[in-house]
Amino acid sequence: MIELRHIQYFVSASEHGSFRKAATFLNIQESAVSRRIRDLEDRLGASLFHRHPGGVALTMAGQRFLRRVRIALQQIEVGINDVAAIGRSEDGIIKVGIFSSLASGFLFELVKGFDAKHPRVAVELIEGDPSVHVAAIRQLQLDVAFITGTTEWPACETEQLWSERVFAVLPAEHRLATKQTLNWDDLAGENFIVSHAAPGPEIHDYLIQRLAGLGHHPNIHPHHVGRDVLLSMVAIGRGLTLTSEAATGAQIPGIVYRPMMGEVLPFSAIWSSRNDNPACRRFLSLARTMARTDRPAVRRAAATMSVPASPLQSPGLSP
Repeated sequence: MIELRHIQYFVSASEHGSFRKAATFLNIQESAVSRRIRDLEDRLGASLFHRHPGGVALTMAGQRFLRRVRIALQQIEVGINDVAAIGRSEDGIIKVGIFSSLASGFLFELVKGFDAKHPRVAVELIEGDPSVHVAAIRQLQLDVAFITGTTEWPACETEQLWSERVFAVLPAEHRLATKQTLNWDDLAGENFIVSHAAPGPEIHDYLIQRLAGLGHHPNIHPHHVGRDVLLSMVAIGRGLTLTSEAATGAQIPGIVYRPMMGEVLPFSAIWSSRNDNPACRRFLSLARTMARTDRPAVRRAAATMSVPASPLQSPGLSP
C-alpha cells in the first residue's frame, strides 16, 4: 500500500532536487526521506530518481508520476478545504420546515440574520403540517422545523424559542374594524374561511375549540386556495379568518388585522439529536441567541393580555 506521506516525500524531493533539502523542509531525517522513496520505487517497480553527488533528478518515469500525483494532491486539497468549509458552516445546506409566515417576525429575522452571517449556506424552506415535519426530522430529511406548541415529540429534541399573538383578519369595512382588540364574544355568529392546506385544518379546530366553549358553533368554510388568495377573499367579504402575528406583515388591500385578547402562540424548534449537519447547529445557535434577546419583550407583551393563553393546546394559525 502506498501512503500519502510517500507521495509527499517524493514531490518535495523533486521540487528541491535533493533528499537532504526535502528532509529539512519536511523537518524529518534525510534517511527517512531516502528510505520512503526507495520503498515507493519498489512498490511501483520503477526508479523515480537518478541519484548523483549533487542531489537527485527525476527519471522519465518520475516525471510522468509527478504530473499525476500533483493532480491527485490538488484534488485532495480541494476536498479538505470543502469539508473544512462545511465544518465551519461556510458552505452547505439547511432544510427547514416552517409552519409560520415569513412576512415578518422572529422567523423572518432569523433567516435574514443567518443569510448575512453565512451567505454561502443555502437555507431551503419547506412548508407543511407539523406531523409531516416531525416525521421528516426523524428520517433526517429535514434539519430543523419550527412549529407551534410545546409538545415533546418522541425521538426529537424540542426547544421553545418565541411566541406570537393571534390576530383576526377582517374586511376593512367590517363593523369590528373600529375596535383595537377583539375577544371571542365579538366573533360569535361570524362566518369564517380557512384553507384546506396547512394550517387551515388547525385554524378550523382552533375556532371550534374557542367558540364552542362559549356556546357558539362557528360557521367555517374550507377553500382550496393559498394564503394570499384567502386574505383577498376576506377583503371582498367572504368571511373572517385567523392568523399569527408574523403574517400581519403581509399588507393586502381591503383587510385589517386585530389582535385577539389573551391569545398567544408559542413556537418551538424541533430537530434530531442524530443530525450532524454543522450548519444546522449554527442555525440553532443563532435562533437561541435571538430568543434570549427577544424573550423580555415577549413577556411584556404577554403581560398586557387580560386572559392567560393556553399554549400547550394552541395550534398553528398562519393561513
